[in-house]
Amino acid sequence: MSETLWQLSTFIIPLFLAIILHEIAHGWMAYKLGDDTAKRARRLTLNPIPHIDPIGSILLPAMLFLSGTKMMFGWAKPVPVRFSALKDLKHDMGLVALAGPLTNFLLAFISVFFLLGIKKIGLNNLLIEWIFDFFKAFFMINISLCAFNLLPILPLDGGRILVSILPKELSDRYAQTERYGFYILMMLLFLLPLFGIDIIMPYMVWMQKGLVSSIGFFLKGV
Repeated sequence: MSETLWQLSTFIIPLFLAIILHEIAHGWMAYKLGDDTAKRARRLTLNPIPHIDPIGSILLPAMLFLSGTKMMFGWAKPVPVRFSALKDLKHDMGLVALAGPLTNFLLAFISVFFLLGIKKIGLNNLLIEWIFDFFKAFFMINISLCAFNLLPILPLDGGRILVSILPKELSDRYAQTERYGFYILMMLLFLLPLFGIDIIMPYMVWMQKGLVSSIGFFLKGV
């Protein structure tokens, strides 16, 4: 297997799997809380095609991959959620939002077990080396997706979680910023760095360190 094919296969597959499971988690939680919109739209599927967002699933990850950065994040096409069908709108909206990054955190946690197990076995053939590189990328991608999606900017999950936990008056005011959320995000990701102002990267490093430390804390008790 060529080096390029090796890198792509151990990057693309875990990337799409992490993004798809993130979205399925949103749809599954909404379904459990009374909204079957995602289920009826056939979005609770591992088929990547219904989940692909041209910018978040292809363009942005490709740019980050080609840049050689160790940071990786992106998003899929959001699963449809009919908030009016939820039993407790304010509370349940937060649970639906939390389900995505929490799934990525759990997947990163599981990846560590595979990586530790493979290290004990030893990298003694190409298949085991590929599996090791797969889970190494899967760990990095899930940690990055968890951190990125917890940004407290609507319509990211962190923004919806914040709306869910803020007092009603503040929550209603903050919810109104969603119309500007995409533009704020694009400014933070692409415009401000052109002027030497990078907010996203320090946040990602800080959040990823915290998530990795949390995994280490839980592993000590296992």
